[in-house]
Amino acid sequence: MKNALGNIMQQAQKMQEDFKKAQSELEMMQVMGESGGGLVKIVMTGKREARKVTIDPSLVGEDKDMLEDMVAAAINDAVNKVGKMKKEKMSAITAGMPIPPGFQMPF
Repeated sequence: MKNALGNIMQQAQKMQEDFKKAQSELEMMQVMGESGGGLVKIVMTGKREARKVTIDPSLVGEDKDMLEDMVAAAINDAVNKVGKMKKEKMSAITAGMPIPPGFQMPF
């Protein structure tokens, strides 16, 4: 019984180290969110920080409301991509671990 508990503790410690490494890697990654067929692009880090906004010149001076909607849509696209990227990375780490359904990682 003691040996089994020791194995579980070792697995938990390794998983914690893997999480920290993965989180660090994810923070360095970047994704590009787009809207309007690429007319508005947002580059965002894994920490969900916008790094660059690119707006096609054809949109400047056009309908202000439409441009604002397209920027918001590009940001949302980037945020969703970051979330998907994190979920994929973390599922690889937790593969084989008995984690309850619906459990959310603390990041």
